[in-house]
Amino acid sequence: MRVLKVQFTHWHKVYYFTTDDETLNVGDYVIVETELGMELGKVDGFTTMERVKELLKEPSEEEKQAGSPEEIKPIVRRATSGDLDKARENESRHDEAMEVCRQLIKKHSLPMKLVDVHFSYDGGRITFAFIADGRIDFRNLVKDLTRRFQKSIRMHQIGVRDEAKISGDVGPCGRTLCCKKILRENYGGVNTEMAYEQQVAHRGLERLSGQCGRLKCCLRYELPIYEELKKKLPAIDSTVKTSKGKGKVIGHEILKQAVKVQLDEDTIITVPANEIKK
Repeated sequence: MRVLKVQFTHWHKVYYFTTDDETLNVGDYVIVETELGMELGKVDGFTTMERVKELLKEPSEEEKQAGSPEEIKPIVRRATSGDLDKARENESRHDEAMEVCRQLIKKHSLPMKLVDVHFSYDGGRITFAFIADGRIDFRNLVKDLTRRFQKSIRMHQIGVRDEAKISGDVGPCGRTLCCKKILRENYGGVNTEMAYEQQVAHRGLERLSGQCGRLKCCLRYELPIYEELKKKLPAIDSTVKTSKGKGKVIGHEILKQAVKVQLDEDTIITVPANEIKK
């Protein structure tokens, strides 16, 4: 039994489904049944039931997305060319729906920014994704949208990181943003402590912030590497032997795998970790 990670849009969280189909690969489309109806989703990755059970041991965002193993449903089937044609037909009204919603947001003077719209596979539901600083009373907006499209309307508030993932802009490296191209999970919860841990806090918030205006996701993505490398270095305040004598470790250069050692009140040297004597 394989457990699939399935995503319906770039800004949707990942949902989990099971399958016995060994031929399904990342990027394939499947038809699944959700609480809101039938949906067309894209296979975003694979995991195991053991991993899902492991997620349930500690509260996390991924746990909330996974649900209990007993609740994970099997996919209905692999999507056919007819299913994909139907999805394209639904999405052909994307621009129209965006324009109508923008006009209605303006009409009701709502402090929100419309980002994207998604039509469900069964055609009975339209979901509008938006950004806002706080809670928005959009009841009148939903009523107008329902009258206009004669479908069930859902409003889905997303964060600025999700917006960047949708737009897929270009980063300072000249390549597509990592959150658009390779980081398939939500890397929220990035904080300045991670910058200090990686010894880049001195660069300032401007250089550490991404296109979304928040701290770059790579600070969290790369953190485990720094933590692993740091374990290989002598602890701060520990006493070590060097070729120039004993001294106290007062700093780390993690990527260089070196430590700063204070030999006496006036002498501080940098020593590669592999040259520290036991």
